[in-house]
Amino acid sequence: MIRATPFKLVLCLGILISLLGSKAVPADKKSADVMTPLQRDEALRMLKDVNEKVSKEYYDATYHGLNLDARYKEAEQKIGKAESLSDAFGIIAWYLDALNDSHTFFVPPRRPFLVEDGWEASFIGDTCMITVVKEGSDAASKGLKPGDQLIAIEGFRPSRANWWKLNYAFHGLAPRSGMKLALASPGGQPREVMVMSSVHQLPKAYDWSNGFDVWNVIRQQQDEQERNRPRTAEMGDVLVWKLPEFMVSDDQIDGILHKAGNHKALVIDLRGNPGGAEENLSRLLGGVFDREVKVADRVERKSSKPFVAKSRGSHAYSGKLVVLVDSRSASASELFARVIQLEKRGTIVGDRSAGAVMEARQFPFSQGSAFGTDLPYGVEVTVADLKMTDGNSLEHSGVVPDELLLPSPEELAIGADPQLARALQLAGVPMSSAAAGQLFPVRWR
Repeated sequence: MIRATPFKLVLCLGILISLLGSKAVPADKKSADVMTPLQRDEALRMLKDVNEKVSKEYYDATYHGLNLDARYKEAEQKIGKAESLSDAFGIIAWYLDALNDSHTFFVPPRRPFLVEDGWEASFIGDTCMITVVKEGSDAASKGLKPGDQLIAIEGFRPSRANWWKLNYAFHGLAPRSGMKLALASPGGQPREVMVMSSVHQLPKAYDWSNGFDVWNVIRQQQDEQERNRPRTAEMGDVLVWKLPEFMVSDDQIDGILHKAGNHKALVIDLRGNPGGAEENLSRLLGGVFDREVKVADRVERKSSKPFVAKSRGSHAYSGKLVVLVDSRSASASELFARVIQLEKRGTIVGDRSAGAVMEARQFPFSQGSAFGTDLPYGVEVTVADLKMTDGNSLEHSGVVPDELLLPSPEELAIGADPQLARALQLAGVPMSSAAAGQLFPVRWR
C-alpha cells in the first residue's frame, strides 16, 4: 500500500502528554478510569507486537540512528505508570514517533462509540481554515463557518507539520466529546468557543430492533462511501474526474479513461486524496502514458529496485492533462502528480501536497481477554522509501504545483472553487470559481 490515513499521525512526547492530560472530556468515559492489571498487560502485549514487527520489517535497519531497544524499554516503563488506555495507546504511538515516518504508525483498537465533530479543517497554504460545517451541528450553532481561521485547537497552534499529529491525538488516541477552538472570521476579532461533538455509544451486539444501533452505523458508512465515490463531470471537450482515493477497481479506472478518450482534455482532481493501492497508481499512470514510465526506486532494507508503470500503449489517453492537488493529497496521489510533473505530461495546479510518501504494509493483531470481546489493533510499517527519478523523496516535502493557487477565506465561505476553475481554464473551458464549486459539492448529511 502507498497511502496515508488519519492514523498516520504520531505525536511527539511533549504534545502527547499535554493532550491526553487536558481537561476536555473524553468521548470514551471509561478511558479516564484506572486501568486494571490485566488491561495493562494487554497494552504491554500490544507494544511488544508493534516492536517485533518494526524491528523485523522497517526498511532502514539502522532506524535512522534511533536506539530502538532503548526506546522500547522506555515505552514499557511508561505503560507501567499509565493511568488509562488512552495514555497507553499514546505511549505506543510515542514509541514510533521518533522514526518521523508518515507510514509507520500504531493503529489503536477501535473505540465502542461514534464521534462526529460536525466540522472539518485543512491547511490552505500555511493557514489552517475551517472548510466544512455540518448543518444542524453544535459547530454550526456556535457560528463556525467555512473560511474561518483555526488559530488553536485545545490550546495548540496547528501547523502543516503537526496538523496530522493533532488529528491523531484527538480522533485516534483520545477521542473526546468536545474541543475548545480559537477562531478568527475574515475581518473579525479572534474568539474562543467550546464545540461539542455528536457521540453515540455502540453496543457490543447490535439490536436490529433498535433504530440507532443500525441506522447510525449505516449512515456513517454511507457518508464515507459517498465521499469516496469517484465522480465525473463533462464540460464540452473536457472531462473532470474527481478521484477521492486510490482504492477503486481496474474496471473503474479503465472505464473513465475510455470515457476521457472522447475528450480533448482531462482534469484529474486528487485534492483530499490520501493515497491507496499501488496497483491503482500503476494502472492510472499506464493509462496516461504511451510508454513505460519509471515512478521511483524502492529503497528497501536489503535492496533497491525500480517501480515502473507499464503503458497501455495505443489505448493510453493522449489528450491534455491537468492535475489538482492540495495539502491533503498524500502518498500515491503525490507520486502520480510528481511523475506527471517530472515527465512534463501535464500541469499541476493547487496547493503543496502533504509530503507523506512511503511504501508500507499493514500487520493486524487481535486480543480480547482483558476487554471482554475481540480487540483488533495493528501497526503499519514502512518497508521501502521511494526515490523519484530526480533523486529526491517526497516525504516531508510534497509536490509544489506548477501553478500555486489558494482559495481565499471569502471563496471558502461561499463554496467557490478557484483551483478547479483555473484547471478548467487551462483545459479550455472558462468557468467562474462559484460555478466550479458546484461541480463536486461536499456532501455531509
